[in-house]
Amino acid sequence: MFPALHHLCPGVRPTPGITRAGGSARGYLSQENEQRCRRLLEASTRRYRQEAVGAAVLVTLCSVGGFPALLYTLRSSTLTGHKGDVSFPGGKCDSSDQDVVVTALRETQEELGLRLEAERVWGVMKPLPSGKGLMVAPVLANLGPLEHVCLSPNPQEVEDVFTIPLAHLLQAQNQGYTHFRHQGRYSYTLPVFLNGRYRVWGLTAIITDLTLELLAPSAYRQRTRPPSAR
Repeated sequence: MFPALHHLCPGVRPTPGITRAGGSARGYLSQENEQRCRRLLEASTRRYRQEAVGAAVLVTLCSVGGFPALLYTLRSSTLTGHKGDVSFPGGKCDSSDQDVVVTALRETQEELGLRLEAERVWGVMKPLPSGKGLMVAPVLANLGPLEHVCLSPNPQEVEDVFTIPLAHLLQAQNQGYTHFRHQGRYSYTLPVFLNGRYRVWGLTAIITDLTLELLAPSAYRQRTRPPSAR
């Protein structure tokens, strides 16, 4: 078992990670793939970076033991909204925030005690509606090797922090789908990612789905049709 978050600051219990990862997955965080993703996100970043949305999340790429992964949080069970949900760090936009990148970075620092420079951000993805109709802007960034990062989660907001290797997320046996019907007819399909420490579902799963298609187009194709608000 690799030590997923053994480098957390004292007083925070580390979360076991998932060990299996394919060697080919290492290239997903390569400089070449980063530049490709940045180019693909240029248009949406220009369009949505300063858009008036309700919230922003930081889609936190990282590497653990040299293997690419995504970092997630488990929201505190004491919160009033979305308590106990798996999520990416993030939250509501503040009137003082210049754009959604600032919102995502600020909220990440508040939740995880992690100050990340804007240069780590690859781009802004198209905002998506939450279950309550709030538009949320996903901001893609690379934290780098977690062995070099010290996290200090805010216990009032975060109950757990964990990583899932991209190789695990890309395996078909760890992917599921839920079909929804409205008035007796098919309406939309949402993804779910299984067999990890926690089940990844809802808006977080949709963002994960879109991120995998961006990072690994030859290995993953989006097969969901989420509801759209625009």
